[in-house]
Amino acid sequence: QVQLVESGGGLVQAGGSLRLSCAASGRTFSRYAMGWFRQAPGKEREFVAGVSRSGSSTHYADSVKGRFTISRDNAKNTVYLQMNSLKPEDTAVYYCAAGTSYGSMWYGDFQSWGQGTQVTVSS
Repeated sequence: QVQLVESGGGLVQAGGSLRLSCAASGRTFSRYAMGWFRQAPGKEREFVAGVSRSGSSTHYADSVKGRFTISRDNAKNTVYLQMNSLKPEDTAVYYCAAGTSYGSMWYGDFQSWGQGTQVTVSS
């Protein structure tokens, strides 16, 4: 397994931007497809974005398409989530996750998880 640590969350006004980072330990980072999920209070954890092992392919939840961008730097063992045009409904704890299958939106297909970082968007 790989250990993951998120950072970059915070409080931002609607329309603003944040960039989340997720640093992974170990030398096997490039073997994993990576994803970002989020969970708001009282709601289930939901998929946000995913990136393939090489970084050449990405996919997104419909709710964030055109606003969020996922990327990775395998030399730095880091995956990013650039979030633009933030909305109050984006408020949640954001988690990065590592899995063996690119393309899945189901949290059960991801084996390693970070501790999460809070993103709060004020109206």
